[in-house]
Order: sequence, then structure tokens, then C-alpha cells
Amino acid sequence: MAELNTGGGDKGGKVRSKKSNPGVDLTAMVDLAFLLITFFILTTTLSKPQSMDLALPDKDQDIKDEKPPETPAWRTLTVVLGKNNKLVYYIGQTNKPLKGPILENYGGKGIRKAILAQQQEVKGRVADPEKETLTVLIKASKSSNYKNLVDILDEMAITKTKVYAIVDTTPEDLKMLEDKGIK
Repeated sequence: MAELNTGGGDKGGKVRSKKSNPGVDLTAMVDLAFLLITFFILTTTLSKPQSMDLALPDKDQDIKDEKPPETPAWRTLTVVLGKNNKLVYYIGQTNKPLKGPILENYGGKGIRKAILAQQQEVKGRVADPEKETLTVLIKASKSSNYKNLVDILDEMAITKTKVYAIVDTTPEDLKMLEDKGIK
């Protein structure tokens, strides 16, 4: 046991009654300290890693024989990521867009506003808005950075876009970026 002794030794000479040295048992304090340390370690929440759910296709699945589903041009919004935190979006096909290309920023006043407006337009034109939703194609150019891709994926989550895909850029997309000065 831990003990604290504060007494002196023999002072020689006279014989006196023997006084016991006062002692403090520190065992209970050490036990309490370890209990408190254990309590705080077990009740502390550790920071949880932030991750994003991203559905990827199976590698084993052979889809070369299957024809991809057809989506009308007015239900397709394509976002091409450029440099300097800028992007270009258009509705429809690359060679003959129905609307665009429009230079835009990220965030609530930028691409989010455009996505929400297009979602409302699609809901107004379809019979079953649950089955027929807006399809967003995300194309990251080599001049964009990883943060831009994460930002646009965040916009997909914020706007609750159900159908989106990350696809390769085409020469026409790069020409659009060049025309807007963000290639």
C-alpha cells in the first residue's frame, strides 16, 4: 500500500512515549484517479470519418451486350467541371443543347439553383415524377481538381438528385470550356 510518512527519527537523550507517525493511505486516491481516467476515455466520442456513399458498378457484370436506357434530352443536365472553381452546364446533348452552355459557380446561388429549377421543370412535364427524374451527367476535365468533384457530388446530395453519373469528357465539352475561358 502507498503510505506517506511524515515523522522524524530518534532525537536521542530522553525517553518519551512513542508517538505513532501520521500516515496517509493513497490507495483510494489512485483508484479514484484510474476510475476517472477510464470513465472519461470511455465516454469521449472520437471524431468519425466523413465519407460519401457512392454507388459503383460491379466489375464482374458484363453489360456490353445490354443497351443503355434512353433518356430524353430535356431530362438530361450535363455539368462540365473546369478550372478556377468554375463549371459549365447545359441541358440536352453536347452537339445541340436545348439550353446552354452556361458558365456557373458552385453553391446555392450557382449550380444548385440551376439543378433545382431543372428538377421542377422535369416534374412538371412527366406523368410519374418518382420514376422519371432528372439525369445529371458530371464530367470532370483535367483542369478541375478533386475538391470540385466532391463539391458537385455534395450538390447532388443537397438537391436530392436520384440519378447522376460521372462520365468522361468529350472534345466538344473541352471546346465549351475553352470558349468560356476555363479550360
